[in-house]
Amino acid sequence: MEYLETEIDERSRARIGKLRWHCRRALLELDIVFQRFWSEVGDDLDDVTMNTLEALLEEEDHDLWELVSGRRHSEDPARQRLLERLRATRKINTFELERH
Repeated sequence: MEYLETEIDERSRARIGKLRWHCRRALLELDIVFQRFWSEVGDDLDDVTMNTLEALLEEEDHDLWELVSGRRHSEDPARQRLLERLRATRKINTFELERH
């Protein structure tokens, strides 16, 4: 049982590592949003969120920015929740930067 849990943990860490890598974008604004997102969540993502993030990261940068910035809306509820989470991270950190 412990071996199985260790194997799952290793696979989860590897998957999160890949997600972190794929969050590195050519568009600086996206790169910053995702850096802040990872700073907030650490490695604590459930499978649904990881699946949603993987699908979201398949978008081209400019299309992804349209979604993250709120210019476009997603019809997928899980994707929309993640986008709102990304926007909230962006707004909080932008506000903090403006105060300093």
